[in-house]
Amino acid sequence: MTTHKLLLLPGDGIGPEVMAEVKRLIAWLNAEGIAKFETEDGLVGGCSYDADKVAITDKTVALAKAADAVILGAVGGPKWDKVPYDARPEAGLLRLRKDLELFANLRPAICYPALADSSSLRREIVEGLDIMIVRELTGGVYFGEPKTITDLGNGQKRAIDTQVYDTYEIERIARVAFDLARKRRNKVTSMEKRNVMKSGLLWNEVVTQVHNSEFKDVELEHQLADSGGMQLVRRPKQFDVIVTDNLFGDILSDIAAMLTGSLGMLPSASLGATDPKTGKRAALYEPVHGSAPDIAGKGLANPVAMLTSFGMALRYSFDMGKLADTIDAAIASVLDKGIRTGDIKSEGSKVVSTSEMGEAILQEIQALHA
Repeated sequence: MTTHKLLLLPGDGIGPEVMAEVKRLIAWLNAEGIAKFETEDGLVGGCSYDADKVAITDKTVALAKAADAVILGAVGGPKWDKVPYDARPEAGLLRLRKDLELFANLRPAICYPALADSSSLRREIVEGLDIMIVRELTGGVYFGEPKTITDLGNGQKRAIDTQVYDTYEIERIARVAFDLARKRRNKVTSMEKRNVMKSGLLWNEVVTQVHNSEFKDVELEHQLADSGGMQLVRRPKQFDVIVTDNLFGDILSDIAAMLTGSLGMLPSASLGATDPKTGKRAALYEPVHGSAPDIAGKGLANPVAMLTSFGMALRYSFDMGKLADTIDAAIASVLDKGIRTGDIKSEGSKVVSTSEMGEAILQEIQALHA
């Protein structure tokens, strides 16, 4: 049996609590001989700054590059609001994305039937929702140069962030989206702002070219990103795969997240290019919910997004799709039984702690596997 190397980065806030439930699942998989994982822990974010005065050390980055996949909890919190900009907790995550060349961010938004009433939208709008947002992750305004704040005198300053995209960056993210659509419902919606942004014009042009030359069998539509955000709230089930740039992907994926009822429910995958020689690709998996420092250490965090992030690792890094399906089915079963963490509680549900939810899901996985 192949041994897979995982770097676990619990991070800040609720990160260690939800990561503990992944560790529990990994220990069971190893003990049962279902899979074989070697794990190593590392620091990223505010905890790394506290230890080493940087958001991530060169040693940890090297461990990430050597691992078959990185599983990350969350980074950030008000404790580190005033640390130097380059050492802020989020800088550790951005460095991982850049150094590992993780250009494709996959954010599924799935509404479990048992949670349809937890959404702020009507049940019929969100029940059965299953969309995938593909966000370009290493280009655009978050990384473009120049990126400056200049003192103009007389109490005035000027801030500059630069939106930059090259053709190859758009081509490769478009291919990821079209490939995913072929495995789903065969539809891609590309979102940009070509009406006011030159980068949007190029994005639209390149996505269309890739479609026409390589993916004519996939339905392609174009929408302006602001209109797309409105449509996500108005009629979200019209979408299958949405592909968009770094900034709009950040915003639109959070909108999509709340359609499902809770940020605590949603995983993500950040993928690099596949090595043609080994077939492997760098990958980082993390929940969307962030560090939630207000509930850290209280046993209130929802571990579902962390567990499904690990499930995405099984699916995309280790070709264990059936096991990932088992995790998804176990979660659905637990929710059907009315077991909830506080963020998704409803009338008549049984509210449990982080570890109790993790244990309930593991028990369902064990039953389904048996």
